[in-house]
Amino acid sequence: MRLLLDRHALIWWLEDSPKLSQPARSAIEAETNDVHVSASTAWEIATKHRIGKLPSAAALARDMPAALRREGFRPLSVTVEHGQRAGMLPGPHRDPFDRMLVAQALVENLAPVSNEEAFDRFGVQRLW
Repeated sequence: MRLLLDRHALIWWLEDSPKLSQPARSAIEAETNDVHVSASTAWEIATKHRIGKLPSAAALARDMPAALRREGFRPLSVTVEHGQRAGMLPGPHRDPFDRMLVAQALVENLAPVSNEEAFDRFGVQRLW
């Protein structure tokens, strides 16, 4: 399975938090799965840390590439196709980070690992 971690899933994985669901934890742990983290998640974490909404994510905000390498996660760049798809997604959900993750999941055939139920309206196979 090809997974795409959102901000919560990534942070809770790194913190070994009980907030990460057991199905999500098992999928991330499975060596047969490819785990991806979007550039938009790096942007979201760095932004939210900078404005004081994620004080516990200082190390991650400073060096996301090192954290991804340590975990064996694959970085996923944002492409023009991703941007176009995110902008064209229907509905009122306005969070640009969530919209980008949904677009990337659709374009790249990835299963988003997220507690965000709003993802379900877009036809992705969310894992939680």
